[in-house]
Amino acid sequence: MIAYLPLLTLLVPLKVQAISPDGRIALLSLIAVSGAVVASLANILFGWLSDRSAQAGRGRRPWMAVGLVGIAGSYALIGLATTPASVVAAILCFQVAVNAVLAPLMAIMAEEIPDAKRGMAGGLIALGNPAAAALSAWLVGEATLGEEGRLAVVGGMIAVCVLPLLLARARTLNVPMVPDAARSRPPRRDLWIAGLSRLLIQIAGVVPQGYLLYYFQTIVPPAGRADLPRWIGQVYTLGFIIPLPIALLFGRAADRLERRKYVLLLAALVAAVGLVAMTAAQSREAGAAAFILYTAGSSVFVALHSGLSFQLLPDPRRRGRDLGLFNLTNTLPSLLGAMLAWVFATPQDFDTVLLVLALITLSGGLAVLGVRTWR
Repeated sequence: MIAYLPLLTLLVPLKVQAISPDGRIALLSLIAVSGAVVASLANILFGWLSDRSAQAGRGRRPWMAVGLVGIAGSYALIGLATTPASVVAAILCFQVAVNAVLAPLMAIMAEEIPDAKRGMAGGLIALGNPAAAALSAWLVGEATLGEEGRLAVVGGMIAVCVLPLLLARARTLNVPMVPDAARSRPPRRDLWIAGLSRLLIQIAGVVPQGYLLYYFQTIVPPAGRADLPRWIGQVYTLGFIIPLPIALLFGRAADRLERRKYVLLLAALVAAVGLVAMTAAQSREAGAAAFILYTAGSSVFVALHSGLSFQLLPDPRRRGRDLGLFNLTNTLPSLLGAMLAWVFATPQDFDTVLLVLALITLSGGLAVLGVRTWR
């Protein structure tokens, strides 16, 4: 989360605005679309490579180490970029590197966390958002760091977070790598429906997160925009801290009560209401409150969904590959959401696209009711 949330929600939009102020929405959308394509392919590739490494007895962590080095290099390229083309190329390099970390990481979670604790694990995943948002708020407030200094700080924090897992010994559960034919497997239709529900929720998240700076510029007069990036960083922090205890509480309750589908539906409803409220906001305070309501619902949904989705994997030998395919629900939304922003949003108006996304979010919540494996 620290690798991409500060970068893609604040640092890149600021750089895009500096390089191409009049074409900022088009350029940011191009970055999102091309980045989604590359991220999708890279995640599947590194998931498959980590499967092969795991079956050969080498584990998945070496690929994460490769990705960590690649992230540092891509950040250097982003700092050096001075043209639209160079910014796009640098972000594509970043997407390859960060997915070299993420693809093996998700497979490691599937192998080392027991089913009985996956709702709680989903709640703990929500820790990443407030940590990354708090770092974003601090970075934009530290004018003395400059662009290169901010990127260096983020790179260092990524290493601090990832290295302990790389150095820890694998704690593989007693689950055979070869599937037992006698053991019932989740129906594949459940995986498809769960993926569709997550896809819809994630599509809706692209605009309120990736374009938040531009959204607030539509409701804040030019005279009040001097501190807007720093203030938005603080809004991000609140928006991701508030859902944290809710995600932990609901994740634990979902494990105990086995009412997982209805918890996810409630979270989607809250997110949809937040998006509608953003269209009605006439001040930065009202817009911030609506955004925080949206992130409360969306973050809880995505966090709990992540923990529960491991139960739907059909073949333990291909966890990395299957999770790479399932990760399309994280990367395709960047492409589809950016296209919706391109079509329905303008630098002066985000209302239409937010209403469309509210309907998409509601549909994602309703879709999860069709997953029979989850109660």
